[in-house]
Amino acid sequence: MTEKLIEKSYIFTTLTKKRLLIVGIIGVVLSLLGILLIVNSGHNEIHSANVSEGEHSVFHWTQRLFANLWINNVFFTGLSLIGVFFVAIQYAAQAGWSAGIKRIPEAFGYWLPIAGVLTLVIFLVAKHDLFHWTHESLYDKSSSEYDSIIDGKKAFLNIPFYLTRIVVFFSVWFFLFWVIRKHSLAEDIDGGHIYWKKIRVLSTIFLVFFAVSSSISAWDWILSIDTHWFSTMIGWYVFASWWVSGLALITYIVASLKDRGYLNIINENHLHDLGKFVWGFSIFWTYIWFSQFLLIYYAHIPEETIYFLQRWKSDHYAPIFFINLIVNFFLPFLILMPRDAKRYTRTLKLVCPIVILGHWLDFYLMVTPGTLKENGGIGFLEIGLLCVYFAAFLYVILSHLAKVPLVAKNHPLLEESLHHHI
Repeated sequence: MTEKLIEKSYIFTTLTKKRLLIVGIIGVVLSLLGILLIVNSGHNEIHSANVSEGEHSVFHWTQRLFANLWINNVFFTGLSLIGVFFVAIQYAAQAGWSAGIKRIPEAFGYWLPIAGVLTLVIFLVAKHDLFHWTHESLYDKSSSEYDSIIDGKKAFLNIPFYLTRIVVFFSVWFFLFWVIRKHSLAEDIDGGHIYWKKIRVLSTIFLVFFAVSSSISAWDWILSIDTHWFSTMIGWYVFASWWVSGLALITYIVASLKDRGYLNIINENHLHDLGKFVWGFSIFWTYIWFSQFLLIYYAHIPEETIYFLQRWKSDHYAPIFFINLIVNFFLPFLILMPRDAKRYTRTLKLVCPIVILGHWLDFYLMVTPGTLKENGGIGFLEIGLLCVYFAAFLYVILSHLAKVPLVAKNHPLLEESLHHHI
């Protein structure tokens, strides 16, 4: 009976494909509608507040498009990475409870090459609209726009080195994922402990590289937007947001598959552990958020406080600033606190989408105020691009999930997962 359950594969039905296609099409339509509304509303001609006397800077709708492309690309890159990170940390810790669900986060890694190409393209096309430090005049001491602070960072913040980091990071991430996945599928055929040991070594390498590269990516993709601002906690902060978002997506997919008759080897104890992860790391994210905020608030250094003043004191972003805290801490903390809440799919399927959307808002707050100032907003364009990215991301995940058995039947610790009880 157990063997029969293990062999059951996920079927990526035509209906599911059509639904994702519809979501993607709706996203495209909403995005186009959002662009038309921005252009026709006159918002397309708002002058930038941060210009020197006598200079003229006009906001264009493409800047808002680029900012939203960057938000979604960074967010979904993180989700993809967290899938590989989740698998790697299970192997490094020799965890057995998760053996029955590892195929799901494994599938996340297939978005990495797409994300890498998009990151390069968006940066090359929109670098001047997204990153102030890319303007050459800032480094020319004879120019009126010369910036000594940014010039002091040019050894790290220069376009060739920046592009090199993007290429190296995505190449190593995907290579390590591809080898881990290759051995994981080979283990299904041959069994034994050889592949498990190889994956454990590869996972350790990935975790060490990820620890460094994810922090540097946070400096590159988020921190360098506000080039004068600095935070020693931004690497942890971005990771925490990625991590809890990825956990929520893994949990949601597991719960959904369970409700559809898949993953019969998964019981309420596995759901409880996943729910605890989402609950616990929502608190962890809040701890990092508060630590960063409190240190900057208490020190009251203008170069640091400007970051929060743009978000907390601005009428434009203040509502989202407080919604971010409510959605990402108070809701998951209170709803998932009871033991039973973490053991039922209906509760997890309610909370996890809220957490995912909440942390998309978190990345929105990281990127938009620094790139668009007071010209940002959440409208049809933002909702539309989120739908496009989410539909494409899910399509990639589910299509690869359907290509192999849903459960790793020859995983050495699968028996432990089958009898997992807490």
